[in-house]
Amino acid sequence: MNKREFLKSCFLGMGGACLTQQVFARNNGLQIMERSSIEARFYSVTPKGVRCLICPNECNIKEGDSGDCRSRVNKNGKLYSIAYGNPCAVHIDPIEKKPLYHFLPGTTAFSVAVAGCSLACLNCQNWEISQKSPAETRNYDLLPHEAVASTLKNRCRTIAYTYSEPTTFYEYAYDTSVLAREKNIKNIFKTSGYINEEPLRKICRVIDAANVDLKSFSNEIYLKLNAGALQPVLNCLKIMKEEGVWLEITNLIVPSWTDNLEMIRKMCGWLTGNGMENNPLHFSRFYPTHKLTQLPPTPVNILVKAAGIARSEGLKFVYVGNVPGNEEANTVCPSCKKVLIERKGYSILQNNISGGNCIFCKAKIPGVWEL
Repeated sequence: MNKREFLKSCFLGMGGACLTQQVFARNNGLQIMERSSIEARFYSVTPKGVRCLICPNECNIKEGDSGDCRSRVNKNGKLYSIAYGNPCAVHIDPIEKKPLYHFLPGTTAFSVAVAGCSLACLNCQNWEISQKSPAETRNYDLLPHEAVASTLKNRCRTIAYTYSEPTTFYEYAYDTSVLAREKNIKNIFKTSGYINEEPLRKICRVIDAANVDLKSFSNEIYLKLNAGALQPVLNCLKIMKEEGVWLEITNLIVPSWTDNLEMIRKMCGWLTGNGMENNPLHFSRFYPTHKLTQLPPTPVNILVKAAGIARSEGLKFVYVGNVPGNEEANTVCPSCKKVLIERKGYSILQNNISGGNCIFCKAKIPGVWEL
């Protein structure tokens, strides 16, 4: 079965449509090479074009144009994804790199990304792919069934949709997740959490874990630093928790932007106030990149203070990332205070959790520890 036939068999019975086409990106004059595209699943038709409903941007896209994420195109009055089966990055990563510390520690994740993002963070670490269209990157030909086969071949326990923003290649991630579950492979979203409720609830039913970037606790900062808004991300966190997805949260502390300790205290209070005291919170160190190269790396003492504030607000599992040799990367039992998982970088030096319990005091440790 060739690629076009496979797409037809997958989608014509689901109300989707397939086509092979030439698409032109008007903003940069680049022509996307002929490839398979599929009709997007969340959009409506308006007098001004098609309105994408996948994320809070809700771009109104005119004929021949793409949305802010650069991966959804209006063709003949319908919205198509051009981010299906064409990842620009395919790697095998330690699951700790996502970071996920309470989900199958010590295992590997088959990691894929397609170019595009709904945000435009000044501090983006992967801006070379997130701020481009799938037309502008060198891509692999990897349909969902091929991604699952590669995951099995490489003995990975999970597939991670990561590096860029998986909501922008939603259809590809969703269909891969469905096939992965049939093979007892878990699915992971590494995401900004910038997604509307209907598509979020749908995909929550086929993913198993997520790490959500809570970039700040200020709507003004979200607008100026990330070109987004805070409330949709808070909604995403609550919905993922409600839908039973194992959830971990990352807060990148950017000097002069998100290093206000009082704001961090309010953020942590919100997390505990919404039942997330057992969900790991990762404070991550910023390094100069993209459009913020003039800033210094985050001082380590700020990260340590943030971790202390989080614990004082009731969060039980708080970590500091991007700081080599840092003891704040270890998992400590909140009951007996003994080290349960000792980490060095992405390596596990010891694991004292058995059957989901601390081996010393038998306290239950929240997480997913085995398949």
